[in-house]
This record gives sequence, structure tokens and C-alpha cells, in this order.
Amino acid sequence: MRNAQSQTYDAIVVGSGISGGWAAKELTEKGLKVLLLERGKNIEHIKDYVNATKAPWDYPHRGGRTRAMEAAYPVLKRDYALSEKNLDWWASDQESPYTEVKRFDWYRGYHVGGRSLMWGRQSYRWSDFDFEANVRDGIATDWPIRYATSRRGMTTSNATPASPDRKRAWPSFPTVSSSRPCR
Repeated sequence: MRNAQSQTYDAIVVGSGISGGWAAKELTEKGLKVLLLERGKNIEHIKDYVNATKAPWDYPHRGGRTRAMEAAYPVLKRDYALSEKNLDWWASDQESPYTEVKRFDWYRGYHVGGRSLMWGRQSYRWSDFDFEANVRDGIATDWPIRYATSRRGMTTSNATPASPDRKRAWPSFPTVSSSRPCR
């Protein structure tokens, strides 16, 4: 194997999260020689999710945050995600300080996969309103597609909770009652 410093690459991708991982995939599939750089540790699925099955009572502060955490993470404390359940996934505000000219809420984790592993189980369904936001607000770059384009071939309902043209309410979750005491 040749010395890594003597290698020549067509592209260098920094970070293996959603954007970097996809960029590396697309470039290599087009035949480019790509160097993918990652600064964090590798996360093995299941094995490294050590807190996934813990109950709140398994944590010293019931999975919440403390004043000490808020002092150590002055930027991350703005977000709901700061807690003892996932503190080891975030980059330290002390060791990797943020430089903000204007407040910008973006939080870093240094591990293979980046923010794709820290998405908070929220996946919003976009509407035509969202695809047109950049043009409407006069900022950024317009999306190259529209909502109707993104829906081709999909068979799900066009209604979303925020749709103004929705005809009926979405069904609520079933009510569950139990006479068993909580542990």
C-alpha cells in the first residue's frame, strides 16, 4: 500500500452524515476517487446505543439535565436534546467552542454518521408551502423541485395536519386506561 500522503483524490468529503455520506456515495458511483474524512468514533448499530433501553429511573437525574450540564454546554442547552441520556454523543462546547456572530442553533456530534444518528425521531412531512419558502421569503436558493414533483409515485394521502384544505380531523390515538399501578 502506498503512503497516504502520496495519494491523489478527485474529491475530498468532510463528514459522513446525511450530506457528506450522500456526496461520497454519488461521487464514487460516478467513478471519482474520493477521500471521506471523519473526525469521530465509529458507532456500531445496537451495540453502541447503550442508553436505548434504559428507563428514566436508571439515570441519576431521571434522564434530564442539570445546571452543571447547562454550564458546560451553553450553546447546546438551547435545544431539548441536552440530557444525561445522550451527553456523550455531543461535541463539547468547551473543547470545540462555537463562534456566533448571529445566533445559529446547530449542534455537533463527532462520530461516523454525524447528525444522521442524532435526528431526534422527528421526520416532518413537507407541504407545497415548505418547498416554496425560499422564494416566498426571498432568501437562499429556490428548491429545484416542488411538492407535486416529490409526490410522484407515492400512494399516501395528500393531507397533512397543517393542510388548510383538510376536510376532517386526523384520528386521535386510542385512549388506554389501566388499573395497574405505574412502577
